[in-house]
Amino acid sequence: MIQTLHISNYALIDSIDITLHPGLNILTGETGAGKSIILGALSLLLGGRCDTKAVRNHEAKSVIEATFSAAGYPALQEFCQTNELDWDADTVILRREIAPNGRSRAFVNDCPVNLSQLQTAALHLIDIHSQHQNLLLASPPYQLRVIDSLAGNGERLEAFTTAYNNYRHAVRKFKQERKSVEQAKDDEEFLRFQYKRLKDANLAKGELDELEHERELLVNMADVKTSLATVTGNLSEGDENIDQLLRQTIDESERLGDLLEDADTLTERLRTLRVELLDIAETFSEYDRELTGDPERLDEVEERLNLLYDLMRRHKVETVDELISIRDDMKTRLQSIDLGDENLQALELAAKRAKKEALEIAAVISQSRHDEAERFAKILKDRALPLGMKNLQCEITVRDTELSSTGIDHVEFLFAFNKNQPLLPVGNTASGGEISRLMLSIKSIVADKMQLPSIIFDEVDTGVSGDVADKMGELMRQIAANIQVIAITHLPQVASKGHSHYKVFKEDTEQATVTRIKELGTEERVKELAVMLSGSSVNDAALANARSLLSQNN
Repeated sequence: MIQTLHISNYALIDSIDITLHPGLNILTGETGAGKSIILGALSLLLGGRCDTKAVRNHEAKSVIEATFSAAGYPALQEFCQTNELDWDADTVILRREIAPNGRSRAFVNDCPVNLSQLQTAALHLIDIHSQHQNLLLASPPYQLRVIDSLAGNGERLEAFTTAYNNYRHAVRKFKQERKSVEQAKDDEEFLRFQYKRLKDANLAKGELDELEHERELLVNMADVKTSLATVTGNLSEGDENIDQLLRQTIDESERLGDLLEDADTLTERLRTLRVELLDIAETFSEYDRELTGDPERLDEVEERLNLLYDLMRRHKVETVDELISIRDDMKTRLQSIDLGDENLQALELAAKRAKKEALEIAAVISQSRHDEAERFAKILKDRALPLGMKNLQCEITVRDTELSSTGIDHVEFLFAFNKNQPLLPVGNTASGGEISRLMLSIKSIVADKMQLPSIIFDEVDTGVSGDVADKMGELMRQIAANIQVIAITHLPQVASKGHSHYKVFKEDTEQATVTRIKELGTEERVKELAVMLSGSSVNDAALANARSLLSQNN
């Protein structure tokens, strides 16, 4: 429940602090006193849009903060823990701050959150019901939620949502694969043609560099052969060559062996040098013997290179390795085409199984809805009877529909408010006052199922009076036995039912007119009810009547 509410620098409010209590909390005050302002501030905690015009002093920020006791509401605890927000069941704090420039910040338990998270947290804590929200009664989704709430379908709906999402995912996967296979089949002929060219090319890694090197050699063969002849001639084959000179040098070095200390060592090094020289000369000679200026080989190399260049240009790549990768990918795609029908059948079967599972859960939910619809129609009629709707006829229809995210049912509330009147959707047959009384009746029925600490009724008793107003107040008091109720009202019959009573009023300061709120004591309540009963002129009869109302309810 709401424990405290703080509002500062918002519209006509400079700063107010309210301590609220369990049971039925009543807010009264003259029109324009600021009751709607307080409610508007509270709506900001539910993620409502903020307006910079509501910031009273544009040199400071507006702050709306509420503390709640949320013990026994595991859904809120799970939400906080999932979103890594501090959790204390004794005190849950929601806060909204609005800067003069319109920027807004939100907090849950002093942890910064986005508006969506603030709204989700608030929906676990409070429900604001106003005349505007009476339109919900004509909304099929709302009607469905009422039936599911009463039928206790929470866990079943969670299981169904999981199964339905699995089904939708399986259908999407099947459709994507079918589209992919159809597209692949459209391209299959050209794909096979491209793959055959790449496969027949017998591509090898590193081949391009080797071929380009060989072509360079073949093109410059004449110059290469000339250089080789010069090298081999100078080393060992010419009339005068290095080998001859080295042999002569070795002979002379051997003669110095007995005369010089290191001559033998130096001679050995010369012999080693000659061996290395002859090996080099032989290698160059082998090159010279093996290399031939074969025009046919040059043509073969040019033809192979042209094929590789053409393939790379067609596939817009720069290396043979990339061509190999493309070839392998084409092979995989062709294999997928070959297996496409088999994969499609498997995916289609998986989608059918997922749909069957979702339908099985939906069927259980549907049966519970049918059972609850009949029971709820009777209870609603009985609950609304004391509110001046003695001729009310109610029928809750549950029709079969195609499988959707809500199941296989379409729920519709049909009403008739007068004798011999056909049953019609509520939006086509009810007045505003009748809809208000219906909504209050529904809220009273679902109150113990709502798993919600607090509910606010904003002038839902508009358009009624007398005994009906008294019954509506009694109904709010009954709801307050299960959850905290805050009711904004102009009716003394309703106000007298409250466990706590607050008056909203305007006060003139030296600078401006501001909204104030005060919790009323017993005598103050008597005077407030007397004003509501008789207007500005309060007499003894009005005071006596007010005391009588209070004594009947407290």
